[in-house]
Amino acid sequence: MEKLFPTLFDLIMQPIEKLKFHTIRRNLLSQTKGRVLEIGSGTGANFPYYQAGVTVDAIEPNAFMIKKSEEKKRAALVPITTHEADAESLPFEDNTFESVIATLVFCTIQHPLRALSEIKRVAKPGAPILFFEHVRMENPLFGLIQDILTPAWKKVADGCHLNRDTQHLIKQSGFHMCPAETFFKGLFLVIKCHNPF
Repeated sequence: MEKLFPTLFDLIMQPIEKLKFHTIRRNLLSQTKGRVLEIGSGTGANFPYYQAGVTVDAIEPNAFMIKKSEEKKRAALVPITTHEADAESLPFEDNTFESVIATLVFCTIQHPLRALSEIKRVAKPGAPILFFEHVRMENPLFGLIQDILTPAWKKVADGCHLNRDTQHLIKQSGFHMCPAETFFKGLFLVIKCHNPF
């Protein structure tokens, strides 16, 4: 499954990216600055959207995904260093990063509150913390469907929780949050925060 999921992910995501995600990614990544931490870089979907003036440390626990991201890393306009690491235990000093970005990854992190605590630790005070995530929908029927599908989906989709309430977890973690932007009837959220001073 470690090798199968990255291949399926790329096949599934390519048409979706063309529909809308590329615009969301471009807009979100344009707000990064300085030294950037990317959480769960996967197959490098964000790499083409980084703009000149930043340097990126991208963490990803799946070695096969890192390998698949190499071509996009080489083609990127900015220096990107990939690290095989978990978000729950970041291999960086406190107050290292001017920006943090996480896109479509918090659904798969086993201990999301621990990962958010680590982000808070390694980000500088006031640093923008930017998320693009799918979440449990507020519509009761759709939310129930997500609840029912999640146990089986986790097994085939690298631990992805269809029904994770990531926005609530971010609020719990104490980041200063702006109102979320919703897409696809609330299935996807862009959440912009700042690390507390």
